[in-house]
Amino acid sequence: MVVMTTRHHMFRLLGTVARGSTASGFRNSPRPGIGGKAGGGPATTALFCISALWSVGQTVSFATVRTPQAMSTAVDATRDSVKEYYGKILTKSDDLKTNACTTDANMPDSVKAVMPLLNDEVIAKYYGCGIVMPEALEGCNVLDLGCGAGRDCYIISKLVGPEGRVVGVDMTDEQLEVANRHVDFHTKSFGYDKPNVEFKKGYIEKLADLGLPDNYFDVIVSNCVINLSPDKDAVLREAYRVLKPGGELYFSDVYSDRRVPQDLVDDPVLFGECLSGALYWNDFLTIARRHGFNDPRLVSDSRITVSNKKIEKRVGHIGFFSATYRLFKLPELERDCEDYGEAVVYKGTMASSPQSFTLDNHHTMDTGRVFPVCRNTLHMLMGTRFARYFDKVGDGKTHYGIYPDCGKPIPFASAGAAGGGATAGAKPAAAASTGGGCC
Repeated sequence: MVVMTTRHHMFRLLGTVARGSTASGFRNSPRPGIGGKAGGGPATTALFCISALWSVGQTVSFATVRTPQAMSTAVDATRDSVKEYYGKILTKSDDLKTNACTTDANMPDSVKAVMPLLNDEVIAKYYGCGIVMPEALEGCNVLDLGCGAGRDCYIISKLVGPEGRVVGVDMTDEQLEVANRHVDFHTKSFGYDKPNVEFKKGYIEKLADLGLPDNYFDVIVSNCVINLSPDKDAVLREAYRVLKPGGELYFSDVYSDRRVPQDLVDDPVLFGECLSGALYWNDFLTIARRHGFNDPRLVSDSRITVSNKKIEKRVGHIGFFSATYRLFKLPELERDCEDYGEAVVYKGTMASSPQSFTLDNHHTMDTGRVFPVCRNTLHMLMGTRFARYFDKVGDGKTHYGIYPDCGKPIPFASAGAAGGGATAGAKPAAAASTGGGCC
């Protein structure tokens, strides 16, 4: 397997640099900056390749690599391993050794209605870890990052309707062959005059190479794929670029409760099973905010069980979770949830959600009920495709401080004793620190 050679290549490169360091000026070269923006000669980067490859606390290796040989060796090895695992080793979803890349969430009725219309081969080649069909997709332009054999693309193709458009991106030939083979089948199955879905071969870190323009997509989805990327920063940066203002990145992926050790990252089975490439959840939040996705919202999560004894022994006490997040391209979002005395009323007019609408794991709004929200939540509802389904209550002219249940109380010890004010003595909500809502 190719990933097993990654460390070997890195140490070989390190030895080469060490032997030539004096002549190259390595000892006097400054450490290269993140993204390769700061100086250093061509030999300055290899020492940093030994740090872990994929979790953000350890991404200095890829983020700072400036030597073309080092960059191509590490990144290409990772991509080749993923292509091998998903293109040749796995032939159906039952071949997976854990439930990290399988779905146990309840399907919405709108998705259940589409499933009988899908081709059997497309369903068999599905390796996702959640349900990535957000509400209100009719007429939208949707991008699927890591579309595989196209199951989610075809479901969304039906949900957006003939006036919508779906683009799927993947780098694995075998998966794309399946997806493209059944375009006509699904066009007829959905009763469309022409296809509204297309598949592009390429890398989710390099969407510009595929001609995908700025500010184009209403929604981006991804299903258990970003953890397989060697450059997660680039994935989120590109996602933000191609989203329209007010657009949404809605995706399920795998996260860990701590940073994954390098020896596990190098294991091709653990990586292919969507485990060892998982981001530590707090590093994910940092990366998301770095690229403009302020206030990530956790929709749902479940613990991943490892029934394979060998894999269980390898991962030890590391906890892995399958989680679905919403990230919005809303520059006006603040770092924390601020209270302006505002509320919304859900009209109940979404066909898929007549009784209530769930934004995230802290916000389920019943039809017709006045629901107090922080300013960020208001933007997520009124500054996006959801606006037509809500009425706003309150003028928002007065700021009342941080929202009491935001998870970040007033820091002053005397505030509780003094009383007075919405934030006095507020206690943090347990789930808020992992990306939950405010109220």
